[in-house]
Amino acid sequence: MSRIREKFGELKRSGLGGFIPFITVGDPDLATTERLLIELAKAGADIIELGVPFSDPVADALRNGVIAHDALMCARNVRPHIDVPIVLFSYFNPLLQFGPEPFAPAARQAGIDAVLVTDLIPEEAESWTQNLLRHELDPIFLVAPTTSDKRLARITQQARGFIYAVSRAGVTGERDEMTRDAEALAKRVRLVSDLPVAVGFGISTAEQVRQVWRFADAAIVGSAIVREIENLRDSPDLVKRVGEFARSLISVSNA
Repeated sequence: MSRIREKFGELKRSGLGGFIPFITVGDPDLATTERLLIELAKAGADIIELGVPFSDPVADALRNGVIAHDALMCARNVRPHIDVPIVLFSYFNPLLQFGPEPFAPAARQAGIDAVLVTDLIPEEAESWTQNLLRHELDPIFLVAPTTSDKRLARITQQARGFIYAVSRAGVTGERDEMTRDAEALAKRVRLVSDLPVAVGFGISTAEQVRQVWRFADAAIVGSAIVREIENLRDSPDLVKRVGEFARSLISVSNA
């Protein structure tokens, strides 16, 4: 059984919602990324998404030339200190540069539990997915309110671990209110799959986390944490304060 499946099983038995924070490798630097991974695990993260930098707002990581190899190095370095599942979050191009065949065993050896490739469509993902599964890595897929029922069924057939449900159509970023689209999408996923549903994009407050837990298995918080890191990048207490922010999102919500 995968570490992600075990985690969602624990949450279900406890009647709790999951918390999945997102950070980017190398933002603001690799050493801080490793400290953030450990701090977020201590703060109560059930799963952590580790993003390979591709575009702003992680300009420092891009200028530093951070690549998929660095993400695996960070995961490998923190594995002795945390047992939280790690999902590598990337566009396909950085993984192609690594090499699709050698990537899966290298990721597994580094302690990665799952991989989400944002721009890999299910029609072209079968060989990639099978390679991940051979190395006991869960392929995670995105679904959106605009995803057709036919496509949704096809995606859920290939997916493992959980389904990442985008809360709304459009680009990532914080929003003042969650839309009803997220709940409707979660219900549609459950009609075709028994995988847990994690909702992300635009979640930035404890209240929004609570809203998501009413209809989904986990809440994903990305942009709000990236913004917190950006605002604190010159602070010697960056890691501690990001951890405090993470705790503030779930301390009341899961009480």
